[in-house]
Amino acid sequence: MKVLVIYCHPNPESFTAAVRDTVLARIGNKAEVRVRDLYAEDFQPLLTREELANHYDPSNVEPVKDHVEDLKWCDTLILIYPTWWYGLPAMIKGWLDRVMLPEVAFLMPDAVNTNIRPGLTHIERLAVFTTYGASWWLTRFIGAPGRRTILRGVRLLCAKRCRTAFATHYLMDSSTPESRKRHLDRVARKTDRLIA
Repeated sequence: MKVLVIYCHPNPESFTAAVRDTVLARIGNKAEVRVRDLYAEDFQPLLTREELANHYDPSNVEPVKDHVEDLKWCDTLILIYPTWWYGLPAMIKGWLDRVMLPEVAFLMPDAVNTNIRPGLTHIERLAVFTTYGASWWLTRFIGAPGRRTILRGVRLLCAKRCRTAFATHYLMDSSTPESRKRHLDRVARKTDRLIA
């Protein structure tokens, strides 16, 4: 098993870091693991004008070649981030924009196929571990766009029977030590099932 963890939080002492550490502890030596800490490596999330102009050119992978190589390497993709304004942080959205490229994450229509096709069929497991400041019901009312982007949109690009896992701590701004412990326990269980 080859696990790629995309971790995104500006504060290295955040609760999101505790989530990351829980995931990595549960994986232990059961798999090869690569961690991309987007803030620590100063990942640039902005899709440049040049990158957009060359979006469909295979050479467009060069600015993010190491991330693309990690994505092609893994069979398990885990994203760990806080949810802000009901959606993905700009850093994660920028990672998707710049790394999930045509002919990498998806195949473009051609003479035979009229629609895009999955390009991440080697990814058999996909997980999202996040936090929300809002409650469950308010998040559902808004539509949980971040969750949908990853577990519906990205999931469709993965293997047909790609297993998924999702865990979030709602009402993070009013969390307690007990609620945070329960969430870390839930993350541990979901990670165990994902990599089983």
